[in-house]
Amino acid sequence: GNAAKISTAESLKYFTTRPRGSQIGAWCSQQSTVLSSRKILELKFDEIKRKFNNQEIPLPSAWGGYRVVPDSFEFWQGRQNRLHDRFLYSRLDVEFAWKIQRLAP
Repeated sequence: GNAAKISTAESLKYFTTRPRGSQIGAWCSQQSTVLSSRKILELKFDEIKRKFNNQEIPLPSAWGGYRVVPDSFEFWQGRQNRLHDRFLYSRLDVEFAWKIQRLAP
């Protein structure tokens, strides 16, 4: 399938639906950076919470998302004797229509 970065407007629209604590968390965490302790994260959370006290929390500049439009999905479920269940869902040209096929393990 395809993946594309969503617009800032779409990111903001979603960001405003998130709980206030999650919005604050987005400001205090640079995702995947190394932290020496959880305490640092908690202190930053408290700092950001005070900073935006009684205010709308703005969208962080580095915050956003991607829209993924898949062409296919495969589901695999392990079973005894290696007789696993596998199903391939392939998107058809019709919107919201999928072809489903059982695959050999």
